[in-house]
Amino acid sequence: MSADGNIAIEAGHATPTRNTVPLRRADFTSLAEALDYAARGVTGANFYAAGKLETALPYRTLRAQALELAQRLASLGLPRGSRLAIVAETTPDFLRFFFACQYVGLVPVALPSTVNLGGHDAYVQKLRGMLQACEASIAVASNSFLGFLGEAVRGLDLAMWGEPAAFDQLPQEDLELQATGPQEIAYLQFTSGSTGTPKAAMITEQALLANAYGALNHGLDVRDTDRFASWLPFYHDMGLVGCLLTVMAGQRSIDYLDTREFAMRPRRWLELMSHGKATIAYSPPFGYEMCARRVRPADIASYDLSNWRVAGIGAEPILPEVPERFAELLAPAGFDARAFVPSYGMAEASLAVSFSPVGKGIVVEWIDPADLAENLRATAVTPGTGTGFVRCGGPLPGHELDVCDDAGNQLADLHVGRIRVRGPSLMSGYFKQPELTAKALGEDGWLDTGDVGYIVDGEVVVTGRHKDMIIVNGRNIWPQDIERIVERQPELRSQDASAFGVPGPNGAEIAAVVVQCNTLDPNARVALVQRVRRELLEELGIACIIELVPRHTLPRTSSGKLSRSATRSGYLERQAQEPVYGAVASR
Repeated sequence: MSADGNIAIEAGHATPTRNTVPLRRADFTSLAEALDYAARGVTGANFYAAGKLETALPYRTLRAQALELAQRLASLGLPRGSRLAIVAETTPDFLRFFFACQYVGLVPVALPSTVNLGGHDAYVQKLRGMLQACEASIAVASNSFLGFLGEAVRGLDLAMWGEPAAFDQLPQEDLELQATGPQEIAYLQFTSGSTGTPKAAMITEQALLANAYGALNHGLDVRDTDRFASWLPFYHDMGLVGCLLTVMAGQRSIDYLDTREFAMRPRRWLELMSHGKATIAYSPPFGYEMCARRVRPADIASYDLSNWRVAGIGAEPILPEVPERFAELLAPAGFDARAFVPSYGMAEASLAVSFSPVGKGIVVEWIDPADLAENLRATAVTPGTGTGFVRCGGPLPGHELDVCDDAGNQLADLHVGRIRVRGPSLMSGYFKQPELTAKALGEDGWLDTGDVGYIVDGEVVVTGRHKDMIIVNGRNIWPQDIERIVERQPELRSQDASAFGVPGPNGAEIAAVVVQCNTLDPNARVALVQRVRRELLEELGIACIIELVPRHTLPRTSSGKLSRSATRSGYLERQAQEPVYGAVASR
């Protein structure tokens, strides 16, 4: 292995970390212009499987392939701005199609490549709903997903659909291509929390590059010695924007691990970081938690994480104990807890809204849960007591962030309310959904994020989702408080509980929590329920419906986050068949 992190594997050589052209941090007017510049260097994307390099894709090769494919797509004669939907696996083909769209003026749309526990039919319906929502003209999937796509497109009016090889058979038109311009849509991003009719955020080239510029210059302070690594899926904004578009716009090399391989063997991510000497990698908290839970202690000595200077963490609420456990476990491998960079963002803002300062690590706000629930105020308590929330830094330069009440009045620091953001990275709106756009995006440019939190010392602290708030007898109950009490039980794990409010027998809202439980021992199950019920009553002063379900039952969004709304819907469906208003329903 060379000093700059290059790694020679059986299949060849990965693209180098050090480039041959000067570093530019996303100071471009379009993604096509950014790729044109990146192609002048030697860096690129590398795809790994089972610990081996499968494909090294220098940006110069990607550009050539994208331009050729763009000429072939032009032969279809589609109107400018037509949507090309692609089932987004972690493969070079995704990059090829995405950037071909940039050169020919089409709009790429990433579709999920996960068939969850809902099974075949549910996945096909999800694909179909997204294809209809974005009004796709073209749909692409690898052979692995072609059957699903074929069912999803049945009866839809598409110009063409098929696997990548089918598009390589199109005639290559000798046309002068017109790349997507700054004010045109760069891509559509389906929001991970979409339920019912999917919502696709319209992100312009200008908005995307404003976000990438802020991330590379301010959030990550990217250097010409940086190398990225990622297991995040391309259909999620953190994977697409944070670990593909921003990386390319900074001409950095990146090593990719397929999301499914990470899920089965989290240690592969750490191995990839070690071998490539990667300096920047991002993950939602559950990724760090999976590593801490499943990495074998005997393997830690084989990792070298001393180069990892930015360990981004975000996309969902950050429980302080998750990064703390990860840092403690991997410290012998050279991981520095100060590398953690909590951030806050969303698809509607391209990706990033705020970053904590690089090199500062996790800063936890310990606050009084009673004052939070009753007065929506963050009152500090002794560290280690109360409820811990993680600071997520201040907004990107050129962006504004504030907290307001339900009437839109700005609140003072340490007062909890709706989080709003305004700036050049924001979406133009939801595609073909003007009513939803008007609800989220005001005429004054402020985006209602749907999140709740407060500001302290110029940094944002996210306490939850507005729609998830449970109101019991006039008191605000945060679902994550219920979930934390449940998940600290010794037989349970992080993300084993999902809490929400439901109508009680008299119409008043009551709290409910669905808990994944492995044991079938009836005595152990009863003991668990009694213990949780007692602790919820003691600490939150509420009675709570508790339903036990098997492992791997709780529904998740396409990005891997638990979906409280989907859990609630499932619970209400079961209750309609077999009403249970008592303290426990065990299944």
